Parts: sequence; structure tokens; C-alpha cells
Amino acid sequence: MHCPFCRNHDTKVVDSRVSDDGLSIRRRRQCPNCGRRFSTTETASLNVIKRNGVLEPFSREKVVSGVRKACQGRPVTDTDLAMLAQRVEETIRATGASQVEANDIGLAILPPLRELDEVAYLRFASVYQGFDSLDDFEAAIALLRVENGAARKAQPAEPAN
Repeated sequence: MHCPFCRNHDTKVVDSRVSDDGLSIRRRRQCPNCGRRFSTTETASLNVIKRNGVLEPFSREKVVSGVRKACQGRPVTDTDLAMLAQRVEETIRATGASQVEANDIGLAILPPLRELDEVAYLRFASVYQGFDSLDDFEAAIALLRVENGAARKAQPAEPAN
């Protein structure tokens, strides 16, 4: 790390702290040459391998913009979308990979989007999974109904008053 003041090639770490979100480290550094202090923020790089082979940095904003289209006209807030993008990033980072396929990001979006809004989930899945016919939609809806029915049966019955 170069000193931003005197451009000395060596600096000393004085203090390190994990950020509140746990995704980055803030380091307080001091230059042994000029004695001035400065802070750096370090994050593990996460790159996306696009379908055409191009690498680009992961972006929560791109996740939000892609999902926002599926959520048009639905009762989903910007805060909901930001939380979804955070969950997706945490899921991807938990794999420990520094490079991830764009397809894997789409797969990581589907579960939290389904929890957020099933209609938006179907819209996103229809594009992402390439639904070609009404049969594809019907199969996805039937699967949602079966899984929702199983989830309702697994919940304890509410006591009668």
C-alpha cells in the first residue's frame, strides 16, 4: 500500500476493524516515512462471469434493477429490493468463490424473490428460466401451489376461540 501523501511504498497497519455489515475491513495505517495516518477499506473482490465470457465486478445495483422489472406493479419497496440484493450477495460470497457465473446469481435470486412476492418470482423465473409456453407457467404455478400447500400443512393449526 502506497502512502497517499508522500507515495512511500511501505505503510504500517495500526488498527483493523470489521465493518458493521461484516463484508469489509477498515484498516488504519501509518506511513513510516512521513508519519501521517490514513484509512483504507478492504473487501474481497467478487467478479461475475457473464454469458459472453466477460468478467465484471458484482453489483447489488444490477441485481436490484433486474428484479425491479419483475416487481413492477407489485407491493415491493426499494428497501425490500435492497435486502434481497444483500441476501443474494451474502449467498454468493458464502460459496467462497472469487468468480461466479451470471447464471448462479440468477439461481441465488429465485428463493428470496419467491419469499418476497410470488408473482414477481414467476415473472423473473419466466425470463430467467426461459419459459416458452403456457405449459411452463402452469407447471411453475402448480409447483408453487403444491409447495405452499405443504408449507401450510406443516404449520401448527391456530387454536379456535
